[in-house]
Amino acid sequence: MTRVLLIGGSDSSGGAGLTRDVSTLTRLGAEGLPVVTAVTAQTDAQVLAVHVVPAPLVHTQIAAALSGRPVDAVKIGMLATRATALAVARALTAARLPIVLDPVLVSSSGAELLDAGGREALCSALLPRATVLTPNIPEAAALLGTGTASAEEQLLRQAAALLALGPAAVLLKGGHAEGPEATDLLLTRDAAPRWLRGPRIDAARRGTGCTLAAAIAAGLGAGLEIGTACERARQQVTQRLRDPA
Repeated sequence: MTRVLLIGGSDSSGGAGLTRDVSTLTRLGAEGLPVVTAVTAQTDAQVLAVHVVPAPLVHTQIAAALSGRPVDAVKIGMLATRATALAVARALTAARLPIVLDPVLVSSSGAELLDAGGREALCSALLPRATVLTPNIPEAAALLGTGTASAEEQLLRQAAALLALGPAAVLLKGGHAEGPEATDLLLTRDAAPRWLRGPRIDAARRGTGCTLAAAIAAGLGAGLEIGTACERARQQVTQRLRDPA
């Protein structure tokens, strides 16, 4: 069984975060090892409270998980603070595993989930370690400190700028764009850009980014190449949108 180390926040509503990660892996026949970075009280409408887990405890959780059963991949979600981001980077220093980094910057309702220092640490300490970075369009703009992209040429430039920060691949998610198709851009260092297209589903669900990143990590942990893992993960998101159970 593929095992994925899941690093992120809890969500009391069950819509996103570690709960959604574990649910996604279960659908894929994989197992999740959860490391809690923050405890959140959320509804579908708002974030009510956030309690950040002390960074040393996050580090110890990761070390304990890696010292137990074999782990095949890592998925990183909510980090909350600079201290946590740096603790995660230190804990994964010796890990030779595929890492999927979902840059959770704000909640669907607009609450900040990663502080300014955490964003800097994410870019400097974790992006160079990532196998796949999975920002949506607003997250890509925020990480780069630039305007939100809309045209394909702009999306390509922003994906290339993120790739230059160190990840092996960038999957720039197009769910925030408009039009009849939902199009993601996959950019790697050694292949032409791939536009992953599909019909846009008229549904809004929290946790689709968690679903996508967790499914990619499961695919990479099972030995799939990046493009195939991303395509399979998109199918999981489609299933999530059509059947939110």
